[in-house]
This record gives sequence, structure tokens and C-alpha cells, in this order.
Amino acid sequence: MSKETAIFAGGCFWCMVEPFDQQPGIESVISGYTGGHVENPTYEQVCSHTTGHTEAVEITFDPEIISYKELVEIYWRQTDPTDAAGQFQDRGDSYRPVIFVNSEEQREVAEASKKALAESGMFDDPIVTSIEDAKPFYPAEDYHQDFYKKNPLRAQIEELGGRQQFKDTKWAR
Repeated sequence: MSKETAIFAGGCFWCMVEPFDQQPGIESVISGYTGGHVENPTYEQVCSHTTGHTEAVEITFDPEIISYKELVEIYWRQTDPTDAAGQFQDRGDSYRPVIFVNSEEQREVAEASKKALAESGMFDDPIVTSIEDAKPFYPAEDYHQDFYKKNPLRAQIEELGGRQQFKDTKWAR
């Protein structure tokens, strides 16, 4: 199996794992932190909004089974791409929506997808999700990994806090 990685930030990483984890061709989805200036930050440091990190997921996948383009399409359905100040009930820079690209090919796919979304007329406001070069990714503490499996009721409450309501209205396809 050839492996590639994709890194997406879209609010709380707890809610970003399950939609990718359920797809064929996904080897792992790791919750963590990226985009900041502190090496190996803790959750408490990231929450202090002083490290520059955002919560993100690092996805290891087999591109022969699921393409990067398909992952980007899944990503758009998990986020509000018009909100640069956080996602749903998660507010602040550590929750900003970002597609972190690992290659020029990933950048081209992400940019084309963002442009298509902007031109789709699906949103009244501009698409503000940024596309940035990948930075070091630091896995979050163990208690954050596979949160939706370990804490299904809490994960469902988080989902109902805004993300699911958004998907029900914006993404009904």
C-alpha cells in the first residue's frame, strides 16, 4: 500500500475524526496540533492561544483507494468554510479552518476545490478557509485520540452543538 498524508483543521478535532475514519482506504486519523511556533505543545498550551497552533487531524490514506480530492470534498462537508474565526461553537484561532498541503499537487487540488465551492452558489458569504503549507504536526494527548469511540455520548453532544445543524441546512444534497 502506498501511503500519503493529509492535514485538515476545522474546529475541534474531536468532530473531525469520525467522518474520515469511516472511509475505505484510511489507515489512520490522528488528532493533533499544527501551524504554530512551539514544539510538541500540550492541549492546555494550545487552548491558551499563545502557541499559534490549530487543532487538526492528520490522515494517512491509500491514494489508490481514496483520493486526496475525495478527502477535500469530505472536509468541506465537516466545516463552515465562510467562518475564519472558528467553527460552530468552537471559537478562536486554534479552531480556524485550514487545509494544510504537503505538496504542490495537494495545493492544486485544494485550490481548485475551493474555487469550485465558491462558484457553486452554495454560500452567500465568501469561502475563507485558508490553504497553507503543512507545518510540523504534533499528535494530541492519548485521551483526545478516537474521542468519538471512547466517548460516544459526548461526541454526539458536540456534533449537535452546531456541526450537525449546519450540515442539515447547508449540505443537504
